[in-house]
Amino acid sequence: MSLTLEKVEEFHSNLMMDLETYERALQRLNTEVSEYHQLRATIVVINKDLRNGFKTQVNVGANIFMKAKVSSADKILVNIGMNHYVEFSIEEAIKFVDIRIQILTKQTDLIREEVIKTKAKLKLSLICVQ
Repeated sequence: MSLTLEKVEEFHSNLMMDLETYERALQRLNTEVSEYHQLRATIVVINKDLRNGFKTQVNVGANIFMKAKVSSADKILVNIGMNHYVEFSIEEAIKFVDIRIQILTKQTDLIREEVIKTKAKLKLSLICVQ
């Protein structure tokens, strides 16, 4: 089997598409990790300072806000994905968020390894062209 320039170019373009897909996945995962870190910080503030209740404004739709009073923040609702919410105690919510961050970080590490492998294959294809 001979290695033609067309085959190498096709291989190179496929690798570039793979690399772009990995980059998009990394960006999505990094955004999700950032949101979970922000959620964890919010939960810690609620646990530390606002456990006995607080006043807030709630968006009831179309950027219309309504005053609300939370009498107790012992339990909170957390979006676990696909707009499904689960009621957690503060401690359970922190554990859930920590586990999600660990899982997403491992996924990010795996995709970064794939990016490194793909970049190595790209360099190899460029060497073949030379």
